[in-house]
Amino acid sequence: MSKNYIHPESIIGKNTKVEPFSYIDTDVEIGNNCWIGNNVTIYSGARIGDNVRIFPGAVISSIPQDLKFGGEKTTVTIGNNSTIREYVTISRGTEDKMTTSIGENCLIMAYSHIAHDCIIGNNCVIVNSVQIAGHVCVDEYAIIGGGTLVHQFVKIGQHAMIAGGSLIRKDVPPFCKAGKEPLSYGGVNSIGLKRRDFSSDQINQIQNIYRILYLEGRNNTQAIEKIEKDLEDTNEKKIVLNFFRSSERGIIKGLLD
Repeated sequence: MSKNYIHPESIIGKNTKVEPFSYIDTDVEIGNNCWIGNNVTIYSGARIGDNVRIFPGAVISSIPQDLKFGGEKTTVTIGNNSTIREYVTISRGTEDKMTTSIGENCLIMAYSHIAHDCIIGNNCVIVNSVQIAGHVCVDEYAIIGGGTLVHQFVKIGQHAMIAGGSLIRKDVPPFCKAGKEPLSYGGVNSIGLKRRDFSSDQINQIQNIYRILYLEGRNNTQAIEKIEKDLEDTNEKKIVLNFFRSSERGIIKGLLD
């Protein structure tokens, strides 16, 4: 009896090991130096980079759990050096974005689900049992705590850190911490930013931005106007203001709101 099934038209890179009882479909591309554990299922449309590890029971590039899906040819991409732990499920895209994308150097922990058309940036950590609905965007270096549920079309900004067990119904701005129910702004993620070599001046300006946005009693329009007028132009200022202006679902509130 065959120990695993690898479709002859799939592309498997150099020094990539596939453990017994795994299934690799046609139209799959796996890079070099990867490890595919036991009982992994990789369906058509998977595009997996180099040095990726996929642990037992994971299902990659399954058909979207979306009644509107019409069988279009779509993909899942997983960037170099990412790790997919046990029983993670990642659905491929629909006609909306045509792909579901996991960036480089990501850690997706056990039992998490990433639905169709999600875009996960580089260096993100998705902790155990996080359930991410379709069309969600998670920017680089974000950390989502275990057991969190993420509503469809939500955006999570870069370097955000979200407490475990959260319900995310609205957008979470970059550089901040979020927790409690309903999910609320909980301060700047200063420890995470220091670990990623942000300077004291950068962190201080981010704190000044969020003080105006959340702690001085202004609505978002008033706060943005004050930030534009009073604070020095920096990349961090641009990132935060662009995030607030582009939000479609609305931004999480502050603890004092």
